[in-house]
Amino acid sequence: MPCGIAPRDVHTGPVPELPEVEALAGFLRERAVGRVIARIDVGAISVLKTYDPPVTSLHGLEVTGVGRHGKFLDLDVSGLHLVVHLSRAGWLRWSDALPGTPIRPGKSPIALRVRLDDPDLPGDPGFDLTEAGTQKRLAVYVVRDPQQVPGIATLGPDPLDPAFDVAALQRIVEGSRQQIKGLLRDQAVLAGIGNAYSHEVLHAAKLSPYAIAGKLSDGEVERLWTAMRTVLTDAVEAAAGKPAKELKDAKRAGMRVHGRAGQACPVCGDTVREVSFADRALQYCPTCQTGGKVLADRRLSRLLK
Repeated sequence: MPCGIAPRDVHTGPVPELPEVEALAGFLRERAVGRVIARIDVGAISVLKTYDPPVTSLHGLEVTGVGRHGKFLDLDVSGLHLVVHLSRAGWLRWSDALPGTPIRPGKSPIALRVRLDDPDLPGDPGFDLTEAGTQKRLAVYVVRDPQQVPGIATLGPDPLDPAFDVAALQRIVEGSRQQIKGLLRDQAVLAGIGNAYSHEVLHAAKLSPYAIAGKLSDGEVERLWTAMRTVLTDAVEAAAGKPAKELKDAKRAGMRVHGRAGQACPVCGDTVREVSFADRALQYCPTCQTGGKVLADRRLSRLLK
């Protein structure tokens, strides 16, 4: 266990995914880099997953860079790192002039406020990390090295890394007994893809979500790799330059099957179908992906291949 990280830290959440986190990183590079952190206010102590260095150690330091590790957002603050995982219901809300009133813990959805110092602006710019709902999974780490965050240390390769080629994907799927949808979402196998983009990638690759990864042909693996690069690259480009508040709507607008059950597939016109689970659902097109077969929508059923 890395020094300063509480035992409850290990955190895996599915959204937002690689394209949105990359867009948030780009958004913050333009607005936060070069500014000094004036103060960080904690609205929910449960959001902090580390205690050494303390969050106050960032006060007075300059933000020198912003990066991404899978679905983790990483602010380099003069050599220390403020790392954020937004999980299911977390989001980043930017303001050119944050309110002067302090956060009231437990009285608002604001879990953390980062106030920046800018003498050229009438108010303090910065951002709030917010989280809706009752399942509080938003996670914030202050570390000396991003690899001290357990979820980052165990990440698989980034699918948009130029070094990640078809041969690399072939090595990953070879011999795997995982269903391909589960493999795509496994952060220890591939970094950054969650529920939504796994649907989009498999639809573009014309593969059933329940195809066994190790049984894919060479042609199917190449098709999967091409779909992965195309879908994610297009999503990153579509999100680039958009304000943080517009990213969720942009993501929804770009989806072909995810979240579109009952609508027509934009490729073949068949009806997009859904399979429901306890905490999520998957969407797919029978004509494009399963040879016209409809996957049984019963939680404990044996799903059609």
